[in-house]
Amino acid sequence: MKHPIRTLIVAAFLASLPAVFAADANPPAIVPLPQKMEMHEGVFTLRPQGGVFHGRTKILVDSAMQETGQYLASRLAKSTGRAFAVNNTAQTDLVNNAILLTASGAKADLGPEGYELVVEPGGVVIRAIDPAGAFYGVQSLLQLLPPEVFADHHVAGVEWIIPCVHIEDQPRFKWRGFMLDVSRHFFTKTEVEQILDAMALHKLNSFHWHLVDDQGWRVEIKKYPRLTQVGGWRKEIGFKLDPKASTAYGPDGRYGGFYTQDDIREIVAYAQARHINIVPEIEMPGHSTAALMAYPEFSCTGGPFTTDLPGGIFNGIYCAGNEQTFAFVEDVLAEICDLFPGKYIHVGGDEVLPDNWKACPKCQARMQQEGLHKEADLENYFIRRIEKCVNAHGRNLIGWSEIREGGLAQNAAIMDWAGGATEAAMAGHDVVMSPLADCYFDHYQSEDHSTEPHAIGGFLPLSQVYAYEPVPATLDAKYQSHILGAQANEWTEYMPSLKHVEYMAFPRLCALSEVVWSPKSSRNWPDFTRRLPVDCRRLEMLGVNYRHQTGNTNPAYSAK
Repeated sequence: MKHPIRTLIVAAFLASLPAVFAADANPPAIVPLPQKMEMHEGVFTLRPQGGVFHGRTKILVDSAMQETGQYLASRLAKSTGRAFAVNNTAQTDLVNNAILLTASGAKADLGPEGYELVVEPGGVVIRAIDPAGAFYGVQSLLQLLPPEVFADHHVAGVEWIIPCVHIEDQPRFKWRGFMLDVSRHFFTKTEVEQILDAMALHKLNSFHWHLVDDQGWRVEIKKYPRLTQVGGWRKEIGFKLDPKASTAYGPDGRYGGFYTQDDIREIVAYAQARHINIVPEIEMPGHSTAALMAYPEFSCTGGPFTTDLPGGIFNGIYCAGNEQTFAFVEDVLAEICDLFPGKYIHVGGDEVLPDNWKACPKCQARMQQEGLHKEADLENYFIRRIEKCVNAHGRNLIGWSEIREGGLAQNAAIMDWAGGATEAAMAGHDVVMSPLADCYFDHYQSEDHSTEPHAIGGFLPLSQVYAYEPVPATLDAKYQSHILGAQANEWTEYMPSLKHVEYMAFPRLCALSEVVWSPKSSRNWPDFTRRLPVDCRRLEMLGVNYRHQTGNTNPAYSAK
């Protein structure tokens, strides 16, 4: 006579065992590609619910990894529908049916953003000397799971298995960035946080937030409330766009918006939890129409100024001969430094048209007083004064390529969009690479414009982004450490919605993430295009729009 209860128990036990298979010829679709990854036989099965012989998988952390453990638990709970306990532990090695995050035994040579990830059939261990490294190890662990793990709701019927691997990983560059222009079009706090989540997935760590330009002032400054009351709005959407293409309208019908200081603090905290540093950009001395519309007394002409297009967008330049201008700008930067704890404050400095300065008696008197021979020297004077203010708050100044004109301020870094990286690095200045040809994601993704939304111009296919090399070929090896990394820029003149921003960013930002994280020697276009569809599936799960791929050998895409 058979024993049905015993038979059921044995069957349950066999079903609970992980599948064992030979190392896959195609490694997991991790983007960006880890520095070193070895595949091993077997899988670890994540158990959100537990079973007859196995309890629910636990997350174990040492004291330094508590926040990262909670982040992992929160992500897993959304898609699996089950809460994961996060427990402090003194354990330093693999624990059965657990994910262990620990600094114990971490390899110091992997640096603060590096990690070691070991997946065995019995459990998972992530080691890192710093929480940032552990966080990036968690991102790789999540990418080893089915893409559904990134859903914000319970996904039934998914087998949560992780292939056995040994990964040792660290980034190639310190600065791995993305710039979003919120001046031309305003994006809400929730929308910005969605961008930060997609950045975190790809181990990007610098969010350059272009908060100020001619078309809008987006950050609340307590001492100067008219900056947002007046400069944060304009009459219409502009740029010949359909008014219905955006929802950024106030109760009075004006177009725009701004972030309160509480909003800023919440977004900064959200970014910090994902190990993303926010670099605020407060444009000066040019591109300042929105500010001067609110406070015309800091201009050369006294106005009138307007943020309504197409008129008035190029006359927004601060008066460099007026001492009150510097008092105003320094007050603004004092509040900005209180809001943003990162090392760098971006002051723009690009495309300064000198016409107003040439005609301004105060600016001409300043030039004579300081022994300046041309208006480019006056811009340099302006930037040097502002740098002293930024340094006084314990921060470093960074600006666009043009701040080199007349001589680069002593401790300043440049963001190179138009040349000068080699010269700046050789002079001892740090450089973030962001060249127009390779990193401007407002450019078209196809030469057939009929298949694409209207863009500012240019052509930047995915393959070109992936082929980009941040270190200038002409730069001697002894200066290459001054190349901090690279970032993509999205100027949003023709991107009035988050979905449009995402369509222009992804998957090009996926490609750039591999450029700035992975070893140069590992760059492999066919392998990247093999991994990309899985990565795009992750974006779908996150609710992120992207441009669909139509072929792996020819990077042609069609609009979603």
